[in-house]
Amino acid sequence: MTSALTLQSLPLFPLGTVLFPDGVLPLRVFEVRYLDMVQRCHRAGAPFGVVSLTQGHEVRTPGAGREAFATVGTLATITSFEQPRAGLLMIRATGGQRFRITSSDQLKHGLWVADVQQIASDKSVPVPDDLRSTADALAKLVQSLHEKAIGPDQMPVPEPLRLDDCGWVANRWCELLPMPVPLKQRLMELDNPLVRLELVSDVLAKTGIAG
Repeated sequence: MTSALTLQSLPLFPLGTVLFPDGVLPLRVFEVRYLDMVQRCHRAGAPFGVVSLTQGHEVRTPGAGREAFATVGTLATITSFEQPRAGLLMIRATGGQRFRITSSDQLKHGLWVADVQQIASDKSVPVPDDLRSTADALAKLVQSLHEKAIGPDQMPVPEPLRLDDCGWVANRWCELLPMPVPLKQRLMELDNPLVRLELVSDVLAKTGIAG
């Protein structure tokens, strides 16, 4: 690390999903190129980077084309680590700051590493009255999950709830809604959390979840 905002040789985990700041990511790790990386990160308490795939697959197969991924991703810090058997890790990670890749390289054993510039966290913007229904609908969803006795380690929405924060509410809906990955990626990259919530509100209105 050369400064507070720059990370060098950050290990990357390209996935067919988008990790948002403060989001929860359960992962089942079995590929050799990731097993060592995840164990090293866990021991050091260091993050890895999650980037969404734009080409290729999460698991390498013989003859498959080269992987390609978005240039903006999210730091992930391991919060739960289990090794049920040799060659398998079950982890949960939490999303941290977003970052932009400035250069990347694939090592001989297949692991991608990158130099990245961290992106400033969303500014805290209160949810305006005309978008209050998006936060209220999220609160109802969380309550229904609690009533179904889903344990805290299985909740898709992390505590503490920040239902008056535009970016936080928008990010949680982006994780929960069945939107195409490219759309989730574009929403994650938006610098304005109010605009992100406005766009999410449009999706919720179309699906009838919140008006």
